[in-house]
Amino acid sequence: MRRLFWLGLGIAVGAIVVRKASRAMQRVAPSSLAGQARESAVGVVGSVRDFIADVRTGMAEREAQIHEAFERGVTLDEVFDDEYASGNGAGVRE
Repeated sequence: MRRLFWLGLGIAVGAIVVRKASRAMQRVAPSSLAGQARESAVGVVGSVRDFIADVRTGMAEREAQIHEAFERGVTLDEVFDDEYASGNGAGVRE
């Protein structure tokens, strides 16, 4: 009876080990790694597209502000001087 118990336990443990090893091998298989890389690349491409869209929106808004200032007769130097004086400039201007 003891031998039958240990035999059954050994078979069960062996089956569990084989299943876990099979899953681990599938995760590192070239096709699986390629799929993971593809998903990562798609995510990066989407992020870059979102960034580019945000930059274009910001550029269009800024261009509209500059055109509006020119229509009012304000020079570009005055626009930048006002922005930097109020702290809204993009950086330090010397």
